[in-house]
Amino acid sequence: MAGMCKMGSVLKFIGGVLNKAVSFVVFSVLDLLDFILCYGYKVADFCIEAEWRPCYCSSAKEAITSSGKILVSEQGESKIVSLNSSKLQLEDISDTLYSRPSLVAEVSKLTVNELKKFKLDGTAKTKKGSTRSTFTINSIIVEMLQGKMVGRQLHHIPTWSDCDCKFCNSWTSSSKDTLYVKAQGPKDNKAREDVIFIHGFISSSAFWTETLFPNFSDTAKSTYRFLAVDLLGFGRSPKPADSLYTLREHVGMIEKSVLEAYEVKSFHIVAHSLGCILALALAVKHPGSIKSLTLLTPPYFLVPKGEAATQYVMRKLAPRRVWPVMAFCTSLACWYEHISRTICLVICKNHRLWEFLTKLVTRNR
Repeated sequence: MAGMCKMGSVLKFIGGVLNKAVSFVVFSVLDLLDFILCYGYKVADFCIEAEWRPCYCSSAKEAITSSGKILVSEQGESKIVSLNSSKLQLEDISDTLYSRPSLVAEVSKLTVNELKKFKLDGTAKTKKGSTRSTFTINSIIVEMLQGKMVGRQLHHIPTWSDCDCKFCNSWTSSSKDTLYVKAQGPKDNKAREDVIFIHGFISSSAFWTETLFPNFSDTAKSTYRFLAVDLLGFGRSPKPADSLYTLREHVGMIEKSVLEAYEVKSFHIVAHSLGCILALALAVKHPGSIKSLTLLTPPYFLVPKGEAATQYVMRKLAPRRVWPVMAFCTSLACWYEHISRTICLVICKNHRLWEFLTKLVTRNR
């Protein structure tokens, strides 16, 4: 028995070493591929649309200033100040948005820095600190200006890689900048209570409407008004290209599209995955209106003391390993913007073809 346990430990150790070695090779190749695709898509965007848009692997300064936003550094945290003709808004962003280091990126960055140092050695002292991607701003001034102007409009900027089907673009035909909400309950506002359903990542209101809604009892249907929402960027809701999809934006759109539009005063919340984070934010913002909070598989991670929370969770969810398969898939999605764009281009843009083939193979099941 002891020999078997020892053998198992040895095999586990060997498997772990092989996993790390193979992962290093595979993800080094993927780093290079994503780096090449970055420039490939810039060329494609420029040729087809006469301009290219900064990606998240570019510098934060380039991406933000070109999008009409300002990156703010305050007490070590990154924030976005959104500027337009009607509103100045402070947004929290994760440092993982522009900080996803790869082997190729680090090597190219080191090479560029060394060349700059060699070329500008004589003038480095005079130019030190002249180019910074962040600046400090007194947040009190921003907070004073917040909420005193009309909210911004959601703009649809179609690209050549977007799907052009009616379903994916249904929100563009509406003049209302609100989320899609599926409501079910007694007519004439006779419902005694409201229940808001918030779906998770890569999902939609159909997560609830096609599973729970048909199975509610007659008593429940006559007592409650059920409101299932498509979050910003999902389902039939708006998908603005100039949005950063921050927590504040998501919560604000839920308030505008559900609480205000349906005159909801008090409510229950049922949320799944990503929706749990939004549900908690709503509960904090409207503590007197929450009757109950039901959270299904909420994302929760214990972060060791001294670790940067966002970077730690990023590596926990996407460890850059080929095994298990789920770790490999999440690593692709989280670390590689341009590989993910390629996958979406093949699958999402051509979803009608895949749906047809799926129905053909499964005989419409």
